Amino acid sequence: MGDGNSAYGKKKFKRSRSHFADRITADGRDGWPVTEGRYRLVACRACPWASRAVISRRLLGLEDALSMGIVDPIQDDRSWRFTLDADGRDPVLGIRFLSEAYDARETGYPGGVSVPAIVDVPSGQLVTNDFQQITLDLATEWTALHREGAPDLYPERLRDEIDDVMHGVYEDLNNGVYRAGFATNQKDYEEACTAVFHRLEWLSKRLAGQRYLVGDTITEADIRLFTTLVRFDPVYHGHFKCNRWKLAEDPVLWAYVRDLFQTPGFGDTVDFDHIKRHYYEVHTGINPTGIVPLGPELAGWLSAHGREELGGHPFGDGTPPGPVRPGEEVPASGRP
Repeated sequence: MGDGNSAYGKKKFKRSRSHFADRITADGRDGWPVTEGRYRLVACRACPWASRAVISRRLLGLEDALSMGIVDPIQDDRSWRFTLDADGRDPVLGIRFLSEAYDARETGYPGGVSVPAIVDVPSGQLVTNDFQQITLDLATEWTALHREGAPDLYPERLRDEIDDVMHGVYEDLNNGVYRAGFATNQKDYEEACTAVFHRLEWLSKRLAGQRYLVGDTITEADIRLFTTLVRFDPVYHGHFKCNRWKLAEDPVLWAYVRDLFQTPGFGDTVDFDHIKRHYYEVHTGINPTGIVPLGPELAGWLSAHGREELGGHPFGDGTPPGPVRPGEEVPASGRP
């Protein structure tokens, strides 16, 4: 995420490349074969990049194969902390700070500690923090461990189009809101903010006549767009000054994001309390008082969206995921 995988300051915002880019694959070519129960996903529900992996894991039914730890949305100078767990330790890894897994992999690593991270449980070492690749591999390399009825989130016949759509969304919107929010001069801010809304307008036109971004089922492209849109009104509109208009003021995008929110695997992973507290309390350079706003009201997320009229099948020939696993539920404080 931005706080652990980017560079702020007086220069233009620049997101760093993932330093640990090993892949967990079916053939184990990087030394990390897909193995049930061997790895642990560490995520923060506040982070859009980590939330992609949380959603993918749930949609694909990988809960038994890939355990998950959730860190506190508020970091300290040691970065991500397991203070939500008993005794302040991750119950599987036995560590207090995610940085311990980074240190186990590379002592004295000078870069930031970011989520999502996948850790090798036997050795305690970080395997990868490559947020762009993790979800693609969950969809394509972990197929032997997918649940029955799991959707194909990265169908081969649509990959070129998915990649093209995701590239534009990443540059202008996923990362663009950060470039606007952390801009330190008017020119950089205006360029980034303008690109954000040009992309939103493009998306609104595209989604006016089709239920999902690419094809007639949910794909990786929808997951990556959702994790930014669900944060737009609560944090990006005010905190990052992306305030030309609210998402709720665009009928198409507001209906689209509510459709996904109400789809099993999406909204049931979202913690609005974590999202708001992280951005407003951690980014002290932008919000020095640390005050977390009361709004916006959340009840609208559960209102009818009408997107079924566009057709499409969320899970293709598959089925929705089952109920959220005990212990992985979002607390009532974070739900509409």
